[in-house]
Amino acid sequence: MASLKAALVYSTRLITTLKKQTHVIYIKRTLLLPRLTVFKRADGRFVPFVRQSSSTAAGAEKGEDSFLKWFLLLIPATTFGLGTWQVKRRERKMQLINDLVKLTTAEPIPLPIDPHEMNSLEYRRVRVRGRYDHSQELYVLPRSPVDPEKEAREAGTLSSSGETGANVITPFYCSDLGISILVNRGYVPRKKINPETRMKGQMEGEMEVVGVVRLTEQRKPFVPNNDVERNRWHFRDLEAMSAVTGAEPIFIDADFRSTIPGGPIGGQTRVTLRNEHMQYIMTWYGLCAATSYMWFAKFVKKVV
Repeated sequence: MASLKAALVYSTRLITTLKKQTHVIYIKRTLLLPRLTVFKRADGRFVPFVRQSSSTAAGAEKGEDSFLKWFLLLIPATTFGLGTWQVKRRERKMQLINDLVKLTTAEPIPLPIDPHEMNSLEYRRVRVRGRYDHSQELYVLPRSPVDPEKEAREAGTLSSSGETGANVITPFYCSDLGISILVNRGYVPRKKINPETRMKGQMEGEMEVVGVVRLTEQRKPFVPNNDVERNRWHFRDLEAMSAVTGAEPIFIDADFRSTIPGGPIGGQTRVTLRNEHMQYIMTWYGLCAATSYMWFAKFVKKVV
C-alpha cells in the first residue's frame, strides 16, 4: 500500500514538471507535405510555424519549376542543332554526288597499269582497245538495271523495279597494253544470262571500249559469299575474279555507248548516293518548332 502511494506521488510530480516545459516536435516529411516544425505549449496545444513552412514549400516549388523550365529547353535546342547538322551533311553529300558525276562524264583518259595510280582513279573514265574473251564470262547477280534519272528521283526511298538479272563480266585483252582486264559489259535479264541466248551481242574482233574504273568491293552484311564453282558472284572481288580468269585485278564498267545490239546494256555504274538528309532536316526542325511552342506556352504565357 505504501509503495502504491509513493508511485502515485512520483507520477503526479512528473506530469506537473512536463506541463511546465516546452517541447519541439518534428513531423516527418511525406510525399505531399514538407517538414513542419511544431511546438507543444504548456497547455498541451500544438503550435506549428505556418509562415515558415509555407515559405519553405514555395521556395522548393519555385526551384523545381526553374530546373524543369531550363531542362525542357534542351529539347528544342537539341533538335535545332540536329537539323542544322543535317543541313551541313546534305551540302557535303550534294557536293560528293556532283564530284562523282563530273568524274563519270569527264573526257576519258588512257588506262594506266600502275596499281598505285589505279587506286586513285575510281569513277574516272578511261579508254581501252582490244578484244573480249567471251569464254570466261562471270555473272554478278542478282542485279537490276541502272536508270540514273529514276534513281535520282527516288533517292532515299524504298523502291524496286521488279526486274532482276545479272551483270556480265568479261575478260578484255588490251592490245595496246599487252594485258587482260575485267570489263563489266552491262546488264542482261535473267532469261538472257546464258550466252547462247544472246549470240548476236557476242562481238568478236578488236574494238574500243570506254568505261569507269571501279575498285574491289568488300562484302556487305547479309550479302552471300561468292560461289566461284557455280559462277555466281554477289560482290566485286577483284582478286578472286582475276584468279579465275587470269586477268589483272583491274576492273571497269563499260559506259552505255559501248552497248552492242543484242548484248548486255552498258552504263551500269551507280553514282547516285543515298540522300535522305532533307527528310531528316524537316523532321528535326519540325520537332524544334513544336517543342519550342510548347515550352513558350508553358513557361512564358503560363498556359496550363
